[in-house]
Amino acid sequence: MGRAKFKKPPEPGGAWLVTFSDLVTLLLTFFVLLLSMASMDHSFITRVTIMPAELGFLDKRGAGRVTAKVALVSQFLERPWEVLEKQNKIKDLLFPDDVLPPDMDRATLNENLKVLAKPEGVALVLTDKLMFPLGKSELDDSAKMLLYQFVPVLDYLGTANINIAGYTDNVGGMSPSNFKLSGDRAMAVLTFFVEQGISNTRLTVSAYGPTYPMYSNTTPEGRDQNRRVEILIKTTPHMGGY
Repeated sequence: MGRAKFKKPPEPGGAWLVTFSDLVTLLLTFFVLLLSMASMDHSFITRVTIMPAELGFLDKRGAGRVTAKVALVSQFLERPWEVLEKQNKIKDLLFPDDVLPPDMDRATLNENLKVLAKPEGVALVLTDKLMFPLGKSELDDSAKMLLYQFVPVLDYLGTANINIAGYTDNVGGMSPSNFKLSGDRAMAVLTFFVEQGISNTRLTVSAYGPTYPMYSNTTPEGRDQNRRVEILIKTTPHMGGY
């Protein structure tokens, strides 16, 4: 029987180099990707993630669900030391153009709505131009549309007590009618909030009449600003009078 011939395997040539170069290329690609991720602009990521999702939802502190917009406004109101620099943002979040009353423009809103820091929390200050006919205490429809935007925020801040204070200008001086008008206006706001489901155990009313003016009563513009309702949301411990 003849001896079987040994068949020599083919020469590998340079084919293995192709496979090795592919491996090196893949490793370099992963290295560049990891390097890119490590040097990414994290400030940009932060700015994106904290923007409110107008249609998104977050868990409410108690029960139910609230929009991320409401949660963000509530966070601002819980930090009174920030509200002066954030008040325009708060106004824009609470009152986008599509919820403003038809007969009200943004300039009028900004002129007659203020967000102020107080020792006990944050005060939302609305002049009577946004709330009542001159000398009256019945909320008009535009006022109800504005106040309704506060309701989800007040509901979200379920542990915060709320004081609603009425003020007048100095026309008529310290007459009982000025104190009555300021009290009736504050009560009208309180009644509206109760009707919207805010617990009356959280609400108190104050009637200050012409006392504690914010502006000089010597000009019509000052008197306009002094006729106001302040909604004080008590989110910080009381540290003294104001």
